Amino acid sequence: MAEKQMGSATFVLSTTPTILGWGNIGGKKEGEGPLGALFDHISNDSYFGETTWEKAESSMQRQALSVALDKAGQPASNLCALFGGDLMNQCIATSYAARSLNVPLFGVYGACSTMAESLALAAMTLDGGFGDFSAAVASSHFCTAERQYRTPLEYGGQRTPTAQWTATAAGAVVLAKDGPGPYVTHVTAGKVVDRGIKDANNMGAAMAPAAYDTISTHLSDTGRSPDFYDLIVTGDLGDLGARLLRELFARDNVELPRYNDCGLMLYDRKRQDVHCGGSGCGCSASVLTALLLNSVQRGELHHLLFCATGALHSPTALGQGESIPGICHAVAISDTP
Repeated sequence: MAEKQMGSATFVLSTTPTILGWGNIGGKKEGEGPLGALFDHISNDSYFGETTWEKAESSMQRQALSVALDKAGQPASNLCALFGGDLMNQCIATSYAARSLNVPLFGVYGACSTMAESLALAAMTLDGGFGDFSAAVASSHFCTAERQYRTPLEYGGQRTPTAQWTATAAGAVVLAKDGPGPYVTHVTAGKVVDRGIKDANNMGAAMAPAAYDTISTHLSDTGRSPDFYDLIVTGDLGDLGARLLRELFARDNVELPRYNDCGLMLYDRKRQDVHCGGSGCGCSASVLTALLLNSVQRGELHHLLFCATGALHSPTALGQGESIPGICHAVAISDTP
């Protein structure tokens, strides 16, 4: 077995790359949520000063990455690679955001799991000795996602109770080969899991089995129990998906004593009309960079398991009667190497 592989799908990062800086940006609704005061920047303009929502999403990525680089004290030219993605076709928010940076780009698509996937690849790149600094970024925008996956906002379509609200947000992290932490210690790569869900307005049910598979694999591969972690966080199952995940573990007589979901943390579901909670690449990316990494840095969380989930579907596939595959990637983050 390869020296860095543990079990079937977990990789041990022997050099424990550090997350040196992080930044985020959110929209008006995100600013009105419980984490609003923790964002680096909130814009009440859904266009973020641009002429289209698609350009706005690129602007969000550029701003989030700029903040992360500033906090890390590094210019973009020091990055050996940037890993990033979004929900739009051809990941145009990411490619257009990166075109002025003049750094190597690996475009990543994992639907809402993109932040965990990008973070994992950026950390593994440094652990493999391919550079001293790397970065990961992910974003989503409510208006661009609605136009692509559902119906244009002008149609005024009604949302079902199981639907989630795509976050207008972006998050970015800059990693270094060494530094003061937080540290990336393990990565568990997700497998595609499909339980036959065909309802595009029920992403939680489609993704929960993938989250169960990846978290179970991580715990089995590492020999850890759920209570090893101060927090296991998924993103973004929402209320229904989070309940399904607990039920799946309950069948194994396993409890998740300290568990939460980014889709339930970003908004106040009692005050904000988000139905089952938040979703989108920017949801878990912004919760990670606005709240979770700061909590690790302050020592409030010693061990965090960040498990972003994605629904790997498209309107074309659903129109052809296909079901919705899910995936989940897990990244273990600690306050010590």
